[in-house]
Amino acid sequence: MMPRVLTVAGSDSGGGAGIQADLKTITCLGGYGMSAITALTAQNTVGVSGIHAVPPPFVAQQIDAVAEDIGIDAAKTGMLGERPIVEAAADCVARHGIRPLVVDPVMVAKSGDLLLQPDAVAAIRERLLPLATVVTPNLHEAAALAGTEVDDVASMRRAARSIRQLGPDWVLVKGGHLEGDPTDILFDGGEFREVSRPRVDTTDTHGTGCTYSAAIATGLAHGMDVPEAVEWARDALQAALRHALSLGRGHGPLGHGSMIGFRPGA
Repeated sequence: MMPRVLTVAGSDSGGGAGIQADLKTITCLGGYGMSAITALTAQNTVGVSGIHAVPPPFVAQQIDAVAEDIGIDAAKTGMLGERPIVEAAADCVARHGIRPLVVDPVMVAKSGDLLLQPDAVAAIRERLLPLATVVTPNLHEAAALAGTEVDDVASMRRAARSIRQLGPDWVLVKGGHLEGDPTDILFDGGEFREVSRPRVDTTDTHGTGCTYSAAIATGLAHGMDVPEAVEWARDALQAALRHALSLGRGHGPLGHGSMIGFRPGA
């Protein structure tokens, strides 16, 4: 059976991030993508000009509809925006026993626009991370979750250790914002692993975090363990970065079509 992957995230009208990036990724990587939309955004490669949050009960209704009929082999969360939406999503995950779960704690858009209200950060820490199989913060998000500055590999490791204590099985701190070739730190509470790839020379990186987390969730739905899914997802992301699209006046989207053919064991 084709693995069924749910994304709980915001809609990007520009198509480069959020629900749109997630569904492209899941489809290209051999999964069946489903969605629960948490917010509508008026967004392009330059910035976010408007956000319209979906009422939390309707977010829950979307998740319930999918879980009770189609079924969920893995799920990811992206932009949740507000504390009540975080709580609604966490309640659904717990009620339906949705596992594995990848939490991408989306806080700020590539353009710098705020996508998560400050009180929602606490809700992610308290309600969602204890349910997570993997959490995938970038440096800014890791600093917010760990309550400490994160600006090099050593501080990434410290942050990963602190975030792991909040309840997720695995923590993946992404190092793409550091200088040089990006190195991500993967931690399970006992062992640190480094996930490194050569930096792709492009500014067209809109939706990178969404794509990475969606690819990890799809790998887990295919039956991979977490380290395998992360490495496989990172290879798929590398291909999408190499074929990024120079669209718009800001950070263009990734070339998701280049991930077609990435399958377990391929």
